Amino acid sequence: MQLQLADYIRTVRQSALAEWATLLPWQLTCGAPEYVRTLLSRLSSSDYLIDGEIAVHRTATLEPGAVLKGPLVIGPHSFIATGAYLRGGCWLGEHCIIGPGAELKTSFVMDGSKLAHFNFVGDSVLGSGVNLEAGSIVCNYRNEREDKQVKVRIGGQLLATGCDKFGALIGDGARVGANAVLAPGAILQPGTVVRRLQLFDGEVA
Repeated sequence: MQLQLADYIRTVRQSALAEWATLLPWQLTCGAPEYVRTLLSRLSSSDYLIDGEIAVHRTATLEPGAVLKGPLVIGPHSFIATGAYLRGGCWLGEHCIIGPGAELKTSFVMDGSKLAHFNFVGDSVLGSGVNLEAGSIVCNYRNEREDKQVKVRIGGQLLATGCDKFGALIGDGARVGANAVLAPGAILQPGTVVRRLQLFDGEVA
């Protein structure tokens, strides 16, 4: 299968995720809780406030009313707004924003990426500088059919992931407009623009 994280996320091999850079994105998300625990175990308490399985960098801003569930790592200068909900094994790089009413579940978010507000992102890998406008959704589950296995389209071929839950691999600098929806298994090239109110479904040729 010709899919390399480094083709979508330029800095992945120099990041904290480097040792897992050869994994397929759904392999990374399926193992997210354990991978995040591994990353958490390497952090210094001089740099991070660590409480059980939750680590928040001392330069990050955490507003009252955010809900954090471990394992979780929030990187330097990141901002977590009131009403944000992070769960299921998440890792955030530097200068990330999780806005009010946004939910992030079992996902990895590289430097400078933003969930503006009222978003859901499940079981996904976001590159650097990704921006999700208000209300945009990354779905992670094929609720509409009996066969729940998520499929991805790579090189024109529809391929099974072996996972019932996988949201998206979103390349560096991609933009997802307000109230747009990415169906499970979305693979977005770097710089992709998904227009407001658009449905992106990779299973549809």
